[in-house]
Amino acid sequence: MTPNVAARYQAVQIRTEDPGEALIALYDGLFRFLNVARYGLRNGQRARAGEALSKAHAIISEFYLALDHSQAPELCANLAALYNFSLERLTTANVKNNADAIDEVVRVLGPIRDAFTTVVRSEAAKAAAEAKKAAK
Repeated sequence: MTPNVAARYQAVQIRTEDPGEALIALYDGLFRFLNVARYGLRNGQRARAGEALSKAHAIISEFYLALDHSQAPELCANLAALYNFSLERLTTANVKNNADAIDEVVRVLGPIRDAFTTVVRSEAAKAAAEAKKAAK
């Protein structure tokens, strides 16, 4: 591995060691693919858009499959509905070359990503403060 590739791999590994950080990284990847797909559909790059839509679809599908309804049934039911809506809109975007359908997914899942990011970072800050306090 070249030094640059190794450094990037290590940075990703460090960022995704914690499950919460892994979730944030997946959401960041999802939004990156949504942006690529939207740009591709609006600029005649159909193949590029299709590939990005496929990757975005795969991430949302994994989010859906990872829901543990036994832990938080109401939350999981709400997230499942949002994920199903998003998957349907991505299918519409792909079949009808409709970038506006991607905009709907971004509007629906953006606040979810922001909420997860806030919670994960807040919990990490609390854990760091507790560790610092315990070290004294």
